Amino acid sequence: MGFFGDTIGCVPAGSSVVGALLARIYQYILDPLIAGLFALALIFFLWGVAQYIWQADVEAEREKGRQHMLWGVLGMFIMLAAFSIIRIIANTIGCP
Repeated sequence: MGFFGDTIGCVPAGSSVVGALLARIYQYILDPLIAGLFALALIFFLWGVAQYIWQADVEAEREKGRQHMLWGVLGMFIMLAAFSIIRIIANTIGCP
């Protein structure tokens, strides 16, 4: 079972080889890639929070922390959007 769910059972009618290949690409490549990039964005965000708190007296460091938080949130949003688009497409073609 992948991080975002199990899609190995998804084989469109009439194209078992292609469907199985797409399901495996999703399970072994896309799913771990999206999860890893989401985790990286979360770490980047948390580093920005820590930098913002630890360097509260230095305005330049606080600004760097604020930028890290912004880019971390943006990265998490992009990964969530990518996952959602993949799930919408998969549900549209009949994959659970």
